[in-house]
Amino acid sequence: MSQTTLLTREPVVNKNRAITANRLIAHGPNIAAVVETLATLSDAWPTHHPVFLSLGRLVPTPELMDWTIPDNTAIEIPAQTLAHPQTQALMARLQETGVGMCLTWFQAGVALPAGADWRFVLMDVRRAPSPGGSPGLSLAWGLPDIEGFHKAIGAGYDGASGWFFLHGNPPAKSLTPGHAQIVRLLNLVRNNAEIRDIEAVLKQDVALSYKLLRYINSAGFGLMCEIQSFRHAVSILGYDALNKWLSLLLVTASRDPSAPALMQTAIARGRLMEEIGVSFFDAGERDNLFITGAFSLLHVLLGTSMQALLDEMNLPPNVSEALLYDRGEFAPFLRLAQSCESFDAKNLSAAVDDLHLSPEQINRAQLVALAFADSLHA
Repeated sequence: MSQTTLLTREPVVNKNRAITANRLIAHGPNIAAVVETLATLSDAWPTHHPVFLSLGRLVPTPELMDWTIPDNTAIEIPAQTLAHPQTQALMARLQETGVGMCLTWFQAGVALPAGADWRFVLMDVRRAPSPGGSPGLSLAWGLPDIEGFHKAIGAGYDGASGWFFLHGNPPAKSLTPGHAQIVRLLNLVRNNAEIRDIEAVLKQDVALSYKLLRYINSAGFGLMCEIQSFRHAVSILGYDALNKWLSLLLVTASRDPSAPALMQTAIARGRLMEEIGVSFFDAGERDNLFITGAFSLLHVLLGTSMQALLDEMNLPPNVSEALLYDRGEFAPFLRLAQSCESFDAKNLSAAVDDLHLSPEQINRAQLVALAFADSLHA
């Protein structure tokens, strides 16, 4: 039977804006359809962080137990369903089997069942400005921007879930020397400069060299041998593939408090686009798809304008057009990746249809991308 459930996601962060969990929202017509989809994804399930599973607008029922729930997964129970007999039956089963639960959409004064262990409690700050009465660690949801996050933490929240960190960041400024150094490396590689000239730049920053080799040797690359030097990397990979890994250095160079969540988002976008692009582009263009997604938040990460960044870099036209003007052959893939970052699956469904993809393809690609992004910060 063809799957009808789509997944979207959002990160969960603590007071310091470090990622503490990934939240997956399953958009399906019923619990049986959700279970069917989740059962096919066990081998791709992200394991680096805990996962909160939301059932969207569905009432949680014992049918969910037909899925073998991964150990790192907590099931979200909306406060509005606590009195529902089917939800109560599910909660009893979850507690019997030791599966964690997260209470969502809680407001002070809501009657809670005795004996339930709520480690995390998600609250809509538009209805609950402070987390008074929360029976667990309180997570703010519905924040508009960074300033909203600061206010929520000041009001007593322990963390937040959502994409607030994409908005309200500092105004544009020039590139730092460290960022400029990586841009210089990228341009040298793209112009097929002599290896000795590239090595000379890398030798000026030992930490940069170490980080580059760490990324290249990561599980996500899947090499059969360990790369020992930049010269060795060129001989094994070639210049084109190295662009991807130098791009990762630029994306992960920010020291801003919001950087971990921004980095995860940018890298997951790139990896998802690369994964989906297998059916559309050759290997070289898939690397450029990755760079498009990874660079889509570079202006936020580095605190400058996208135009200023691209003026400094020698990027292919299809990358620049997607990033600056939302057009060209890469633009639909970037829109697809961005559509995964919503509590509503309407835009994602439209983007999937536009590219003639199946829910199976996008769900798997999204989890692969998320696991890859998390692995780089392990």
